[in-house]
Amino acid sequence: MISASDRIFLAALCLARAGLRVDADKSYLIESRLAPVARREGFASPEDFIGALRERGDERQGWAAVEAMGLPETEFYRNRAVFERLVGDVLPTLAQGRGGQPVRVWNAACGSGQEIYSLAMMLADAPTLGRQVELFASDLSERNLEKAQAGLYSQFETQRGLPARMLVRHFEKRGESFALSPRVRQMVRWRRVNLMEDLGRLGQFDLVLCRNTLGYLLEDARARVLAGLQGALTPGGWLVLGETEAAPGLDAATNRPGFHMRVANRAA
Repeated sequence: MISASDRIFLAALCLARAGLRVDADKSYLIESRLAPVARREGFASPEDFIGALRERGDERQGWAAVEAMGLPETEFYRNRAVFERLVGDVLPTLAQGRGGQPVRVWNAACGSGQEIYSLAMMLADAPTLGRQVELFASDLSERNLEKAQAGLYSQFETQRGLPARMLVRHFEKRGESFALSPRVRQMVRWRRVNLMEDLGRLGQFDLVLCRNTLGYLLEDARARVLAGLQGALTPGGWLVLGETEAAPGLDAATNRPGFHMRVANRAA
């Protein structure tokens, strides 16, 4: 079992590197998240892995531990009304105001790609709008990004929210898994990004999706990330958060029937 001091060390590491909120008392969660990483790195146990981190401070292994503790749940079409409003209302309105320039969309903390691919599939089915939109996605975890770029999902993952017609239209069976079509995968550009760092280097975006991520951060880190995301918005751009998340300093759009989430619009 991982000792209390090792759990406190891990929680401090996650906070310092990524602002992640890790409860040092949740020993089972910590062990279950770290066990696969420890095996992959050649250690007999999570305890040995943390011991090596404390002793040697290996940079790559330290990030592997942090990434393992910061894996939010992701699925296709989580709260489908969000995607319907984006494609039916928000993106067309943004496109009209761009004067022929592409609408830039960034999915921050994209996990293993289901959210940005949900939007990409809808845009692929609406080619006129799709040609006016550029999609970008980022995550802290290299392993998440590798999985997302591969576009290969298990039956369990495709059954979580993916409509059967979208599965038939955009995936092909590959062994026990389903592979997303190259056409949809090529619609997205990927990059590893730590949201705690300076986001100004990424440029500005008309629409930023960062749903159900802020709750994994401690309060100070949450404020810092929100400030960075707001700074990444173009004037009149939209920041889309999770249903229970808020963005102080932005004007909140009213939640319309069937659209149960927070949307914030930076004043032009």
